[in-house]
Amino acid sequence: MKTKDIKKQLIHEINLSDNKRLLEEIYRFLNLENEFQEAFILSSEQKSAIAEARSQIENGDYLTHDEANRDIEKWLNK
Repeated sequence: MKTKDIKKQLIHEINLSDNKRLLEEIYRFLNLENEFQEAFILSSEQKSAIAEARSQIENGDYLTHDEANRDIEKWLNK
């Protein structure tokens, strides 16, 4: 389905609904989504860092949550 068609279908479904709570949640979600899109404009350096991090993850070069916590505990106790 194309973006234009999705928008039309959403508008149609919203117009059919009388569920105030649902409509408020849709409104809240859309506002959050729009704010999110505007807030994160990445620089080329940030994009490069993300690409490097993804590569590290693919290669297994990362710590689990528990491993990271153990390392932090060791560092704090020194």
